[in-house]
This record gives sequence, structure tokens and C-alpha cells, in this order.
Amino acid sequence: MSVSAPAPAASADPPSEPAVAPGDKPREWPVHLCFAIVAISFAVYVTSGLWRDPFTHVLSDNVGDQAFFEWLMGYGYYTVTQGSDPFFTSLLNAPLGVNLAANTSITVYTVLMTPVTHFAGPQISFVTVLTLNLAGSAFAWYLFLRRWLVRNALAAGVAGLFCGFAPGFISHANGHLNWTAGWVAPVVVWQVLKLREQGRWLRNGLVLGLLLAVGFSIAAEGLFFTALGSAVFVVVWSIARPVRKEAWAAFPTVARALGVTAVIAGALLAYPLYMHFAGPQTFSGTGFNQRYFVEDAAAYLSFPSRSVGGFLGWHADLAPNRTEETSFFGLPLVLLVIVSFVLLWRRSDPGRRATLRAVGFVGLFFFLLSLGPRLNVNRHEYSGVPLPYAVLMHLPLFDSALPIRFALGVVGVFGIVLALMIDQLMSRRPAGELRNTALSMAVVIGLLPIVPLPVRIQHRAPEPAFIADGLWKKYVPEGGTLSALPLAMNVTADGQRWQSYTMARGGQQFKIPDGYFLGPQTTGEEGKEQVGRIGAPPLATDWLFLRAAWYGYVTRLTNADRAQARADFQYWGLDAVFLAPEITGSDHQTLNRSAVEATARDLLGEPEEVGGVLVWRIHRGVDPVDR
Repeated sequence: MSVSAPAPAASADPPSEPAVAPGDKPREWPVHLCFAIVAISFAVYVTSGLWRDPFTHVLSDNVGDQAFFEWLMGYGYYTVTQGSDPFFTSLLNAPLGVNLAANTSITVYTVLMTPVTHFAGPQISFVTVLTLNLAGSAFAWYLFLRRWLVRNALAAGVAGLFCGFAPGFISHANGHLNWTAGWVAPVVVWQVLKLREQGRWLRNGLVLGLLLAVGFSIAAEGLFFTALGSAVFVVVWSIARPVRKEAWAAFPTVARALGVTAVIAGALLAYPLYMHFAGPQTFSGTGFNQRYFVEDAAAYLSFPSRSVGGFLGWHADLAPNRTEETSFFGLPLVLLVIVSFVLLWRRSDPGRRATLRAVGFVGLFFFLLSLGPRLNVNRHEYSGVPLPYAVLMHLPLFDSALPIRFALGVVGVFGIVLALMIDQLMSRRPAGELRNTALSMAVVIGLLPIVPLPVRIQHRAPEPAFIADGLWKKYVPEGGTLSALPLAMNVTADGQRWQSYTMARGGQQFKIPDGYFLGPQTTGEEGKEQVGRIGAPPLATDWLFLRAAWYGYVTRLTNADRAQARADFQYWGLDAVFLAPEITGSDHQTLNRSAVEATARDLLGEPEEVGGVLVWRIHRGVDPVDR
């Protein structure tokens, strides 16, 4: 299975380059450095729209998730400086709080980025992590492929760039700091493959346990996918006849190492796992429809919107949204991978075939799961064609996953096949010169259309002086509650990100009602299992202001409306609300500020003008006044 580490002959993959004489081993770090520079440059190119002005630019395809991850960056500084719980917060979704362990808390990132967050702002931390995620994923795959499968640097480099900047990961670059951490998979799989090393089971088990703890913090769902893929690979590889004895001989060492892994990971993850499954404000499932967020089979043959092919008009609208274009490899690349797999199989000895078979099963496994519980082709669901996920979707962990994202597991399989094929092409064998030329052209034709374009950005409302200069403190006591209008949620995220800026600066803080997060469906009794939903259960006053912002609808208020608003304000513990000069919408949408202001004036009376915003004090039990 390894080309550079000692391995029994049955599984040894023959190196594609001549062996180097002892003492003449070439220095590889210059090659690694060059590839790292290429990967970082490409990542900066993809995120260039944010880097041009990170303070007033936002990802137009996913305003809400960027606000949530910026909020986490601010909360990371608050956690480190105030000693707060990293897995639960009462600052969001007042008065109930939010279970961050059941969300994507990226705790390791938020702690590591604390100095950047404090001195440069959550906006800089966000785009920095996003950029390093993309570059780091490509670099990790490059090193993994170079270490375990190929000797040729170009083969590993091309495949590494494909894995790091594959259409699915570019799609998730629209706000997802968890899913763009594609480096987790090759790093964890690397350590899994090392578990069979004789005499090093303690060290290898310890390292894997630490990696699992880090991976859970950053990308729990991605770690779950990696564990599934590793399990499928190991099982299928181990039962292959050519390597069966070798696998059985390695079993005791691997078992001991996994025992150490379980102890280390279990100790480090005991509290976050408890919070995730049994802590306050926990829930089952997810707020997203598992029948809707599935991969359309035709999407595998289509090109992504943010690619050269998409720019040329070859994109097909087959994803739930632009953030979930998780396959979209294009017909040329899919055909190339299939043909390459067949050719590699024909040229391989029994040991290499055991590896190829296992890799192929992993790809097929993730492909089938990505299709969801029912087959969809060109936006038509064939309800009479049940698929494996129909059985799995109600099981723990699977019930919280979105089937469409399993397509990301196919990326690694495609990358491995590409690396192996390019490695053989670079060996420049005299035989089959014409075939090698045709395959080289096929590689270019397959990869060129999916070369990514920079992520889309739009303008967002700048931070008002009311927040930046701390003027809000005159209206909200320590531990009080403040809200922007309309209230914070995924499509109106200004209030949540402005709260993150205050957390990053330190000092007095305020709570906000609502927000963008995953939480329980209702505000029912604690301890009762609840289904997940996006954001807080809506109250009447939420809808009052959201409807005004989105549709420009100004309600003719009645005393019943005011009584309901009074009750909602009381429930939230609201001390003040404010309206900024601009309201950020999603996907370049212009929200109707004038309708929000008219609704607020009718409900709350005349505001104060402070720090560039309109402010209304909420005297609970008194305002709003019946008219």
C-alpha cells in the first residue's frame, strides 16, 4: 500500500521512478515549497473578492454562514479572555442560548485565531482561515499522494490541486469554514495507514486520537465521512486474496493502536460529545430536508457555476443552491477517471489491484450515498427507486448529515486515480506513445473546464459608529439584550456579525435574540428530544420586521399587535433596538429599510439618532404604547 515505507511484497506499490542510491536522496523541500506557494496563490485568487475589502465585502451566495463563522471568531476571543464555555453560549438566541457543540463551533480555529481576531477583526480571521483551508487541503493531498501512492511530484501536484480546489470545495468556499477544511481527510487517512507499523502502535494511536479531537472540533461531519471512507477501504482491502495474510498479520498492531486512539479521543471529546448529544438546546436530525439536499445524478456530468465551464454557459442548475454544488465534475473528467481506472487495473499486479479495488468501492459507496433516499435525475425524483440512504437516514449520525455532501468523498477517489494515471504518463514509457498523448490531452480537457473562478461577493452594510464606538453601552446594561432591525437570522445577518465585532474587542457585551444557528424546533421542555431547525422558533414580532424588510410590507398595527410585541420584548429581555442606514440582504438583494423604519416608528414611537443609527429604548411592560 505504500511506495516509500517498508511493506510486504503483496501490497507494495511499485515506484514509478528509479530507486535513489543511499546517500544521494534529493532534497524535496524546494519542491514542497514551490507547491505550497502555488496552492496559496490559487487560494488567494479564489478568495480575492473578500481580500479586496474584507470589511464591506461579503459572500453573496451565503451571507448568513459568513456571519455565523465571523461570530464564532469573535466568540473565540470572548471564550479565551472570559473563560466561557466554548460549547454553549447565552449571548445568542436570548434567553435560551445556543448549543455550539451541536453546531459547527470550529473551536480549534477560533482559539488559534484569537490574536488576529482581536487586532484585525473577525472579518480578517474568516477570510484567512478560508484561504488557508483551500491551500492547506491541496497541500495535504499533495503530500499524502506523494508519500503513499506516487513518486512524481507533478502527478501529486496536479491531483492535489484538484482535490483542494474541486468544484464541491469551491462551492463550500461560500461561507463554510468547516467543509473547506478538506485537509482533515488526507491527514487522518495518512495516520490510519500508519497504524500497522510494527513497534509504533502507542505513538500512532496517540497521534490519531489527537487528530480525531482536532478534526471533530473543526469539521465533525467531514470527520464522520473520513471515518466511513477509511472503514470501507480497510475492510475491502483486507479481504482481498493477495493481501489477506498481510492484513491478518497487521491486525493485532492495528487493534492496539485503535485502543489507544479510543482512549485519547474519548478523553478529549467526552464533554463536547456530551454537549452535542445531551446538552441544553440539543436536537436530533437537522433543520434541512434530507429529501431535498441530495445529489442529482446528472450533476456529476455537469459543470459548476463558478468555473471556466460555467463561465462559458455550460453550467446546469441541478443543485439546491450555489453552496451545495458538491459534485459537478463534468462529463470529460468522469469519463477520464473511469477509463483511467480500467487502464490502471489492467496494468497492475495483484497487490496494486487490491488497493484499486478498495479505492473504487469507496468511490461507489460515497456516490450512492450522495444520491439520497430516492433517485433524482435532471430534477425529477423517481420515487419508486429507493436507494441505500433510505435505510440509513434514520440512523444516528446519518440523520444529521445531508446526503448531497457525501459527493465530497468522491473527490478524494478521483484525485487518487488522477495521480496514479498522471504518474504513469510521466514515466514516459516508449510503448503506447500515441495512447499516452491521448490520455495527456484527456487530462487537460477533463480538468480545464472545472478550473474555478473567484467566489462571488457583494457589498454589505458597514459597521455603524453606534457599535464601533461603544455608544450602545448607554442603552444596554451589562448582560442586557440589544437587537438590530430586522432581527438577526440567516437572511438578515447584520446584527449577529456586529455582535461578533464587539466580542472581538473585549469589554462589556450584550446578548441578541434570534440569530443564525441550528437549534431545537420549539421552545418546549428541556430534556425532551426535539427535531432541529434553522434559527430560533419565530415569534410574531420577528415576522413583522422581516416582512417589512423583504417585501416592503408595512403592517397597519392594532393594539393586539402591540400587545404581542410587548410580550415578545419581555420574552427576549430586550433593552433596545436600532436601525442602521443599510440592511444587508443575500445574493445582491436590496432590503426595504424604509418599510422597517415605518414599522418601528408606528410600533415604538420616535427614535433617537445616535452614532449613525436610529435607536429605540424598550421599557418592558410600558412600550409599545397602545394607541
